Amino acid sequence: MAKEKKAKKKAHKNRRQTNSVSVDEHVLDRLYSVIESRKGADPDTSYTARLFSRGRAQIAKKLGEEAVEALIEGIRGDRPKLVAESADMLYHLLTLWAATGVRPNAVWTELARREGLSGVAEKASRKR
Repeated sequence: MAKEKKAKKKAHKNRRQTNSVSVDEHVLDRLYSVIESRKGADPDTSYTARLFSRGRAQIAKKLGEEAVEALIEGIRGDRPKLVAESADMLYHLLTLWAATGVRPNAVWTELARREGLSGVAEKASRKR
């Protein structure tokens, strides 16, 4: 009986870990899909549609603002605010990708290509 309880507890724990990984793994892809779906929507009812209607330059400017806010919170060390500003920054980055036709998979592929390379070696390869 005790072994059964331990096995159930372990299975439940593994299931929770698996679920959180699957949620975390794909949240940016799901967010990108939502952002894409807002193209052409009513700017009066959708913040994302409003950004699209203002153009790439405005989206890029907003991304820059959010990056600075994340930077400030990172320096201050305020973790909850850094988390919130990071989420804002990622949202605006994905919006810029959507506005310029960059698909998340292209970025994931580039990150995978760099995996295992030292930062020094990767930067040096760009200079060639």
